[in-house]
Amino acid sequence: MSSPTARRRGPYAGTAQRRQAILESAFEVFARVGYRSGSMRDIAQRIDIAHTTLLHHFSSKSELLAGVLELRDEYARPALEAEEVGAGLLRRLVEVVRRNQGTPGLTELYCILSAEATDPEHPAHAYFRARYTRIVAQIAAGLEDLAERDELREAVDPVQEARRITALMDGLQVQWLLDRESVDMAEQLRQYLQRLCVPVI
Repeated sequence: MSSPTARRRGPYAGTAQRRQAILESAFEVFARVGYRSGSMRDIAQRIDIAHTTLLHHFSSKSELLAGVLELRDEYARPALEAEEVGAGLLRRLVEVVRRNQGTPGLTELYCILSAEATDPEHPAHAYFRARYTRIVAQIAAGLEDLAERDELREAVDPVQEARRITALMDGLQVQWLLDRESVDMAEQLRQYLQRLCVPVI
């Protein structure tokens, strides 16, 4: 009969596979109970590894959180890092939101962590501040490009509108998580963006 240690080593023998398993477990725990209430021991127990094994890969809870946030960003990175601007960028925003509808767990985790991270002492506070700054700048650049092409409606301030769009995206996520049957985040965002510019979104 194999020992418990041997059984643990089987499914997650490789370092990369084990790190991935830990991140996915942490994601599930943080999405369910939030970062503050989720414990390292709970995360380790979900994949049947020792607490010390988890600490070998992630020395602290904040380091683990950083890994989870990076995992979430991997889903949106291909769309947001494309070089398209103007109306193309706005279309990509709708695409990202549509993808979020297909990954409700990730969307829920984002909502929970972003709310918790308003506390300056939260380990993800700096991450979310930087993320919002980056997203607002990207959207504003897209709107400014539309303005240069005379494709942006009059009286639209690119920076202020970029903040409104970001707020709309986050607000739609909460509404969708509460009632996924009656809210189509991507379509709501597309209709709003269409009012701002001449090209079809």
